[in-house]
Amino acid sequence: MEIFREPRPDSTTTLTTLACTLNKGQRNKMSLSVEKLFNVKGKVALVTGGSQGIGKMIATGLVQNGVKVYISARKKAECDKTAQELTNMGPGTCIAIPADLQDLNAVKRLVEEVSRNEKVLHILVNNAGAAWGDGIDSYPDAAFTKLLTLNVQRVFTLTQALLPLLREAAKQGGKGERGWNDPARIINIGSVEGERVPRGETYAYSASKAAVAHLSRHLAGRLGGEGITSNTLACGPFQSKMMAETLRTQGDSIVSNVPLGRIGTPDDVAGAVLYLSSRAGAYINGATIAVDGGSLVNFRNGQNFAAKL
Repeated sequence: MEIFREPRPDSTTTLTTLACTLNKGQRNKMSLSVEKLFNVKGKVALVTGGSQGIGKMIATGLVQNGVKVYISARKKAECDKTAQELTNMGPGTCIAIPADLQDLNAVKRLVEEVSRNEKVLHILVNNAGAAWGDGIDSYPDAAFTKLLTLNVQRVFTLTQALLPLLREAAKQGGKGERGWNDPARIINIGSVEGERVPRGETYAYSASKAAVAHLSRHLAGRLGGEGITSNTLACGPFQSKMMAETLRTQGDSIVSNVPLGRIGTPDDVAGAVLYLSSRAGAYINGATIAVDGGSLVNFRNGQNFAAKL
């Protein structure tokens, strides 16, 4: 079978020879062990909304794997408590920087604080967000403003402001003949509600999460060439303060729509973030990964197909 070869305009190098650029010595140095592929020890991360819920789950997973994690949240006492709790776990550390991200000045102070302490930022997890449900006739305009500001605009605002640190992290990761070796990571926490038409009247929330996924792809295309990846985790039901009342009143129905038969746990979302943050996920860029136990594939026009089987 003939192998297709397309010469580069400035070279006679073929795709075949490009695929074989690793010499024997380089191959011997490669390691596909879990310890190498998923190692994040020594990295620096910022997790917004990191004092509780999914943000705390993510921060915990990073700290337990040797990452220095900054967390931000509106409530200082809760933020400080979580930071101390995670630092006590180790082996990484956790530093609290309280900030209400709806306030642009608070965003600037957060960036200044991180920049004052760090030369690089390897991992940015944009997790802070809010939800709002109301009937279509009474849904307040203020709710749309609040949710689109926090859930979408601040993802861009914070990413933009932290680009200098992310670019330095990319440089630290190195760029070789085969491209960026260990890029900086932007991980945006989305929702399955942004991937489907929700049953509930959460108009601004679902719209904001759909927007985040598309913004994430846009950032991936723009920043990939600078050694910065951008991906979205579309999370399904997890135990959190935001989901507490919904799970209390509709928990059985929600779980029945998940093929795996349960809601998400800390290791589910922490594992996904560790994957994207490590060498294992270095080539993933512009993706939306559903962390939902399969609830998206079970959701068709409000029908629970699994329940009919």
